[in-house]
Amino acid sequence: MSHARRIEIYDTTLRDGTQGEGFNLSLQDKLQIAQKLDELGVDYIEGGFPLSNPKDEAFFREVRNLGLKSAKISAFGMTRRRGIKASEDPGMKALLAAQTPVITIVGKTSDYQVQHVLSVSLEENLAMIGDSIALMVSEGRKVVYDAEHFFDTYRSNPEYALKTLEAAEKAGAAVLCLCDTNGGSMPEFVAEAVREVKKRSNAVVGIHTHNDSGVALANGLAAVMAGADHAQGTMNGVGERCGNMDLIPLVANLQLKYKFDCLRPGTLQHLTEASRFVYETANMNLANGQPFVGASAFAHKGGMHVHAVQKDASTYEHISPESVGNNRKILISEMSGASNIAAKAGRKFEIENDKETLRKALGKVQDLENAGFQFEAAEASFELLLRKEIKRYRKFFTLEHYRVVILKVEDKEPVAEATVKLVVNGETEHCVAEGDGPVNALDSALRRALQSHYPAIDDVHLIDYKVRVINSKDETAAAVRVVIECRRDSGNGKKEFFGTIGVSGNVIEASWQALVDAYEYHLIHVEEAKQAGQPQTVAQ
Repeated sequence: MSHARRIEIYDTTLRDGTQGEGFNLSLQDKLQIAQKLDELGVDYIEGGFPLSNPKDEAFFREVRNLGLKSAKISAFGMTRRRGIKASEDPGMKALLAAQTPVITIVGKTSDYQVQHVLSVSLEENLAMIGDSIALMVSEGRKVVYDAEHFFDTYRSNPEYALKTLEAAEKAGAAVLCLCDTNGGSMPEFVAEAVREVKKRSNAVVGIHTHNDSGVALANGLAAVMAGADHAQGTMNGVGERCGNMDLIPLVANLQLKYKFDCLRPGTLQHLTEASRFVYETANMNLANGQPFVGASAFAHKGGMHVHAVQKDASTYEHISPESVGNNRKILISEMSGASNIAAKAGRKFEIENDKETLRKALGKVQDLENAGFQFEAAEASFELLLRKEIKRYRKFFTLEHYRVVILKVEDKEPVAEATVKLVVNGETEHCVAEGDGPVNALDSALRRALQSHYPAIDDVHLIDYKVRVINSKDETAAAVRVVIECRRDSGNGKKEFFGTIGVSGNVIEASWQALVDAYEYHLIHVEEAKQAGQPQTVAQ
């Protein structure tokens, strides 16, 4: 298998991805993601449909000012309308007005949809495809033709499905992209269809899959193995219904497993960073179990696994985490052995050979987990626990009291107010704050009390908050577990995501424990960076 084979990567996060439920982007979001995709080294960035909304029109104007290095921007649109010349069609005019070097035209492959949705003859549909592409080519644009419902039609009427591709290629389309629009095809059928198209065409053959059957990635890989040299998908697999093919595992597999050429050289190690950037920009939670880039992709929990990984990482890891910009994660839980704790923090705190300390820490973890704590998603709380055990913990303030009240007036939203009284560096701080809810109010009051003493508190941000009932049989008297996920920002622009935990029969107290752990963890790291005489840096 030749290492020189190049697979074009076409990203449609900004168009097809935004059709997914809960995935919404502002104009600025779209521009920032386009910049990040260009840095990653994708070949094409589909910006949207310029006739559909003012935001997409503005995107095509603004993206010209970004100075992208390698990615080509594509405008997306449909074939001309029936009964009108392509040059007079408003959609065609809008595509040309976007001034993109690439234009993607989607056309109907399904004979049923042509006759019953478009209400035109099969011959007229072929003319609509050809006329639309010919106009774009005559204006100097490179055309990618997306054959909608190709695989479904190839199954039911292969002759007509292939005729639509012939019409597109004859009109000058550079890429014929075969779309599994409903996401119902299987890999062996996709491969068979791609091989047949390759026999009949001189154009680049592409693949566009959806994940409705859970095999979008398998279909994409099958298509590439069968000869497709162009692959369309989205970052993190966002998209309508069950999503599009996730470009992240596609690219990682093609480059690392098949040794194909996809992204620009040297950019694969930014895959994790780009994935998380898209999640953050869209205000979505990270998918911990996402292959290659998820926070749990290289996480090890069982003591036997950790012991083996410490000797040879390949025993339980299929690639090096660093090759895609991720890192190994050793989980701490009641299932852990001392080897987990040694691997997690032994080198950092120089206790990897201190068996007594490791056993004490493990015993503490097991006792706390028996009481309802879980440290798998609360690594920062575990580090604080360990610091206390080895006397490398610092207390930044003492609580005198806090109080939270809720004021509810009929027909109005409730208002939460929190009062926090602390002793910080020998001074008493007594602060009040309102919030959208009791935890928000408590957080705001705590921040206000600490801010003048520790301005770095502004560099830690709460990004997720989860509450779980532990012993549900006790109903409203049950204990609850609160897990808070935070992000630390540093002066050099890097970020660290970490979790803290609190457990109590009172949800406010559990939240307080998790909040305090978050701020103490952050401040300890800031202080140690200063003592080392270095600018604060955190793990990516």
